[in-house]
Amino acid sequence: MKKRKNGKKKKISTSKLVILFIVFELIFTTATGPYMLYYGPFKKAKTTVVGAAMTTLTLQWLAKAFLSDAKINEIMKGQTVAVIAQEKSDGVNAGVKVENKNDNNIERYEIKGNKYKGYVLIIKDPTRIRVGYSSKLLNEGNVPKEGERTSEIAKANNAIAAVNGGAFVDEAAGAQWAGTGAKPTGIIITDAKEIFNDIKNENAKTDVVAITKDGKLLVGGHSIKEMKERGVTEAVSFGPAFIVNGKKTITSDDDNDNNGGSGIAPRTAIGQRSDGAIILLVIDGRQLKSMGADYKEVQDVLYEYGAVNASNLDGGSSSTMFYDDEVISNPSDSYGERSIPSIIYVESR
Repeated sequence: MKKRKNGKKKKISTSKLVILFIVFELIFTTATGPYMLYYGPFKKAKTTVVGAAMTTLTLQWLAKAFLSDAKINEIMKGQTVAVIAQEKSDGVNAGVKVENKNDNNIERYEIKGNKYKGYVLIIKDPTRIRVGYSSKLLNEGNVPKEGERTSEIAKANNAIAAVNGGAFVDEAAGAQWAGTGAKPTGIIITDAKEIFNDIKNENAKTDVVAITKDGKLLVGGHSIKEMKERGVTEAVSFGPAFIVNGKKTITSDDDNDNNGGSGIAPRTAIGQRSDGAIILLVIDGRQLKSMGADYKEVQDVLYEYGAVNASNLDGGSSSTMFYDDEVISNPSDSYGERSIPSIIYVESR
């Protein structure tokens, strides 16, 4: 009986040791894991995690809690964005000739990469592209008030298709990225009218996505004065430009490691082919079936679809594609679409 009792005690002690060991391993891994990730030799994992964290304000603490700003900048410099100007010596976008005015066809494609899935719309007639904005955007004092969802703005404009648009700052009660999409930054132009403009110097070049009256896409750095001279009728502020005059702007220090710089996140982008057709692209992200894409991957998709000029648009939880009266993408926010101030849409004809 004694032997059995002692044997039983020994068995319980062994079980406790196993449990204690497991608990210790969990605590040790939790405590040291981030340091192994951020300071270890795992370059690809490091750039992926840091890049993804820094593309959304709510998750930046994942990087900032363990790394200095200098270290974050060092990790994120894996991709370099070249600045290429859209020359105007031979007219706006000399390489683009709009061939499909009054062609109402829209082509829809689903795309897949190693770690993402997305959606592409090809709009044959670029003069159908418009900028929409929240009906609640400005109050009586012309002060930004409230954004709306992409689908809401699209339906209000009787749009056949739409993606989220330009830059904005979202703050509520001192918490970043917790507001109502009420504060656009840069410029919003629709139907040649300035709806919002906080750019004080009209000669200063800032990143924009704009459409001229003859349906040509402007991307990258352009001043307000220049846009007026070029006959811009629709515009929002965002960047960087991915393709300019047929040349890719994204380069990498290591072509086999393209996850640096921008990180992996949901993405929205726009491009234009040489025949004038507009390409709208949304890539889902922060989901099991689609982690997202980095800048270079987005650039490569646009280039594959024939873009000669292309630009980034607002991404992250804003990324949304609306088509034929429904949202066809999968917004990453757990609440679904988020409120934003502006969209780029295709008018119904």
